[in-house]
Amino acid sequence: MLRLLGNLRTCYRWRPKAALLARHYKIEPVGRDVVLFEHRRPRFFRLLGLFCVAQTGFWAYLAHFGFTTLRDIRQRNQGQDGEVKGRNMGSPLWRTAFTLGCLSVGTLVMAAGLLFSRRSVSSVILHAGGEKVTIATAGVFGISSSFSLPLRHISCMAHRSEVPAMIPLKIKGRPLYYLLDKQGRVSNAKLFDLTVGAYRKL
Repeated sequence: MLRLLGNLRTCYRWRPKAALLARHYKIEPVGRDVVLFEHRRPRFFRLLGLFCVAQTGFWAYLAHFGFTTLRDIRQRNQGQDGEVKGRNMGSPLWRTAFTLGCLSVGTLVMAAGLLFSRRSVSSVILHAGGEKVTIATAGVFGISSSFSLPLRHISCMAHRSEVPAMIPLKIKGRPLYYLLDKQGRVSNAKLFDLTVGAYRKL
């Protein structure tokens, strides 16, 4: 989740370098479609989807088990002074809190897995002319999806040489960052840095 929100310190440190690149270099028109970045991992995201489903099912079962099995022992363990001996895990407050806690954990695991899948970029294609880009994401269970947008609506928030694992892309009109794994293949490093890898003020 922290990677999706972005490393602001890295972003601000890289902005002067991006400005210098934009000032000294001009992008020549691209004559054909170019795959700038590619990193496909369908098996990993299928396993991630199965893991999220299994975790959600486990926590849902645990919530159901706790809500239906825990019993109020207030009457059973009362002493002569009328006070309950030991912690009453079956009281309405404890039972409700346990159930809601389990459901919350399962929901968070599922949401985090789905969000990471939807924001993990599997390929970036720069179309002929250099004005349009198609971004493909891994998607849930490895079922990829793609969308096209103008190049001017993409801003790279950190240079690829200054991040340890993920290159964050900010896309105008979309929340959170799209992530490019550095283990992926960049076919044309210079063209990538001047197009998709450049910082723009959106």
